[in-house]
Amino acid sequence: MKKTATRLADGRELFYYDSRDDAVRDTVDQRPLQRPTTTGEIRHDPLLGDSVAIASHRQSRTYHPPPGQCPLCPSRDGRHTEIPAAAYEVVVFENRFPSFTGDHGRCEVVCFTDDHDASFAALDPGRAALVLAAWTDRTAELAALPGVEQVFCFENRGPETGVTLGHPHGQIYAYPFVTPRTERMLASAAAHRDRGGESNLFDHTVARERADGRRIVLESEHWTAFVPYAAHWPYEVHLYPRRRVPDLLALDDGARADFPHIYLEVLRRFDRIFDGREGGEGGTAGRPPTPYISAWHQAPFRHPQRHEFALHIEVFTVRRTAGKLKFLAGSESGMNVFINDVPPEAAARRLREVASA
Repeated sequence: MKKTATRLADGRELFYYDSRDDAVRDTVDQRPLQRPTTTGEIRHDPLLGDSVAIASHRQSRTYHPPPGQCPLCPSRDGRHTEIPAAAYEVVVFENRFPSFTGDHGRCEVVCFTDDHDASFAALDPGRAALVLAAWTDRTAELAALPGVEQVFCFENRGPETGVTLGHPHGQIYAYPFVTPRTERMLASAAAHRDRGGESNLFDHTVARERADGRRIVLESEHWTAFVPYAAHWPYEVHLYPRRRVPDLLALDDGARADFPHIYLEVLRRFDRIFDGREGGEGGTAGRPPTPYISAWHQAPFRHPQRHEFALHIEVFTVRRTAGKLKFLAGSESGMNVFINDVPPEAAARRLREVASA
């Protein structure tokens, strides 16, 4: 992999990731941009104990631009975008409208391909491996920034998840605090240990799913994918490396080489969930693709229980059946108590049914 660092016209950093060592990236951003002005702060909720980012400047971010005006496509035919090059493989750059910035963290955009009409599931294993390398590199770089406690790599796909740009892309958030969800997982792991648990809670959870087998979606030499016993979402898959590691930096070569194949298969199955007997809308024959959120969970960098955390990726769709979405209604939004209409065993069975031929 070759990494080339440059800056956009307003001073934001941009990084090209290329599979070829001889790639040349010397195109200059020709846009007449001013340095971005951000107005953000982080406020602490004394009752819930969590933090909220207040970022009013995001109200003016690009929202579903018309065809031909995508800011994530390459700069071609006289039209200048966020990526100065006329073609690229994988690009990461500072978000122009960040949720966190300065002393309050950092936000980056990850473009998986320069093909506007593609998707992560349509990538070949080599490109998926390059994205994994970019995620890993950015995790290492962001961890070194003052005040950053945790790095979160994720993809929102589909307007149903709130995406405002259709180009295949994800984001990376560098938080100045440990997120509430991670704190809860670490607290559960500590409670399990204090109760005399014979193994790490994450290891115990994966071992239990493998022993049960009903919710296993697929396995490989280095990874296990399953629908969790208490899945919150109608179709939700957790993907764990066989050897527990705290973050992307600690993955061994075998797990890195194996990841693109099993992850791409998971995403392709998500695109087929609602085909056939479910009535369509699974992303084939001109139907819209399945909306999903894909989220890497990594250990905080300086947390005393860092060694107990297990890197994993969670993929779930906000669609519960063909043409119907899973809304976070009263119980979920008001009390954070999820109600799932699809039994996890049924979801796993469906995801096994739609395996690639």
